[in-house]
Amino acid sequence: MDHGENNITVVDESGNEQLCEVLFTFDSEEFGKSYVLYYPLGADDSEDEEIEIHASSFVPTEDNQDGELMPIETDAEWDMIEEMLETFLAEQDEE
Repeated sequence: MDHGENNITVVDESGNEQLCEVLFTFDSEEFGKSYVLYYPLGADDSEDEEIEIHASSFVPTEDNQDGELMPIETDAEWDMIEEMLETFLAEQDEE
């Protein structure tokens, strides 16, 4: 995972690299993991389409520079992530 300002490079199942912007990250004590929510760079340029937000858990390396993105495996994790996203978006709307 490469970090720019707030960007990560994500490799999809086909091996294609895609530059994504990090929306936010958070840690879950419940699941003992860190999570990152992100979307493809340039997706916010078009006003018509809804931005597809992706989520992954990640395991940071010891130096906290890079981490390995892992798929979300359980419905309980998805529910928790959706709650965090709704809270985040609600806070953005208030500003």
